[in-house]
Amino acid sequence: MKKIIISTFAISALLFTTSCEDDFDTDVQDVVVTKGEADFSNYISLGNSLTSGYRDNALYIDGQNESYPSMIAQQMKLAGGGEFKQPLMADNLGGIPSVGIPNKKILAVVAGSLAPIDAPGTGTTTLANIYSAGPYQNMGVPGAKVAHLLAPGYGNPAGLPATANPYFVRFASSSSTSVVADALAQNPTFLSLWIGNNDVLGYATSGGDGSNPITPVNGSIGVGFTSTYTALVSTLFPTGTTRKGIVANIPNVTSIPFFTRVPYNPIPPEKFNTAPTGSPSNQNANIDALNTQVFGPLKQILTGLGQGSRIQLLSKTQGNLVLLKDESLTNLSAQITGALITAGVPIQQAGLMGQLYGQARHSTAQDLIPLTTSSVLGTTPSSPLAIAPFDKYGTTYPLEDKHVLRGKFDTMNGEVEEVLTATAAFNATIKSVAESKNLAFVDMNAKMIELNAKSGIAWNGVKYTATFVTGGTFSLDGVHLTGRGYAIVANEFIKAINNKYKSTLPQVDPNKYSGVKFP
Repeated sequence: MKKIIISTFAISALLFTTSCEDDFDTDVQDVVVTKGEADFSNYISLGNSLTSGYRDNALYIDGQNESYPSMIAQQMKLAGGGEFKQPLMADNLGGIPSVGIPNKKILAVVAGSLAPIDAPGTGTTTLANIYSAGPYQNMGVPGAKVAHLLAPGYGNPAGLPATANPYFVRFASSSSTSVVADALAQNPTFLSLWIGNNDVLGYATSGGDGSNPITPVNGSIGVGFTSTYTALVSTLFPTGTTRKGIVANIPNVTSIPFFTRVPYNPIPPEKFNTAPTGSPSNQNANIDALNTQVFGPLKQILTGLGQGSRIQLLSKTQGNLVLLKDESLTNLSAQITGALITAGVPIQQAGLMGQLYGQARHSTAQDLIPLTTSSVLGTTPSSPLAIAPFDKYGTTYPLEDKHVLRGKFDTMNGEVEEVLTATAAFNATIKSVAESKNLAFVDMNAKMIELNAKSGIAWNGVKYTATFVTGGTFSLDGVHLTGRGYAIVANEFIKAINNKYKSTLPQVDPNKYSGVKFP
């Protein structure tokens, strides 16, 4: 318990670091609230999990009540805005057991330290359709990509899991409708659209392993990002419409805590201590043995092949690099096996090392280690090749592709560069379409850069950054925001709306919303 108290105090101290500056510099709280050139009487929001209020790896009631569209709608009510209903989940766990969606993450003490775990209990949300209690104005659908918003049948339970989405199944007007069709059926006077993150995020969080590819920039509607996004916005804002709206671009997903929390050298020397509790540490002896018997010979062989930078010796004093399989490297399995046999290594062991290390390399500062990978480091993989001492994930057994988002190595670009290139292309499309439709535009990518800066941003003396947990803006999944983070987003939307349509909606106070909850 003492550890929790200390941690909580530390968090509070960080959150209340004072600053004389206020980065929400266009607040209009002392100005008479007006709608300007916009009509907020029927506001509808479209998007993905970020729009729905998703946080802590789940969608649950308290999070939905602190969604950024809900905050915006409350401010719009001061200028003639109407009702804003959300398709609330059944509880504050967020799990949907019938389709295997787990409960939200909570902080708990695990082995003496605070760590995110799945909240205990059984979620009570089902796929029963709740449209009759709607219609709903928050139409953010977790997991949605750009093409999904236009797709008929996205709410058809018979299409699960391939062509439908369980969250939209709950509030779709029919099995054949689309998100956009249900939105337009409500004849909105004002629309917000924040979509596109999942067109690149899924690739990044899956380590670029091919299971969730990046949406191609080019291609027909429903395939390419540019044509699909253009068609989506043109459907929402057809030529001649008086409807007003706002769109937002995509933050750089490689800068979120999911990719920045775990360093590229996360394995401390102490992890090599295998001595029983109370016995003298054998850390240095084990490191010496691995360097002498495994990594030293490997580095010597690879150096002779002109690939010495692939492997580094283990350190007794600093964090160690993770060992990963880089499928972009030339497979040197046969060369490694042959050299080891020549050096006197038994044939069977030489063959095993050749298979394991033919495309292996150590991480560099360019690689990103996902938050979820921390739980597998040092464990034993279920593979016939995992034979001691070659049986420790990330140390002697290379991490598979899904556990690392590879960065540039030597002269070769990696998966990180693919993500950044796609994000830049998507954002260029979003900006161009916003301008062509004369819509308000939010540069969320720029706001993410501000949050990542050491100085962060401030509201009434409270400092916010993108640092995991202690920064105050990101929830326990490292991808989605806290209530305070969503309030910052709401204010960016409000500022852009006011700037574009000459309204005077007041900003919200991020300090009044929730952050990460401690036990």
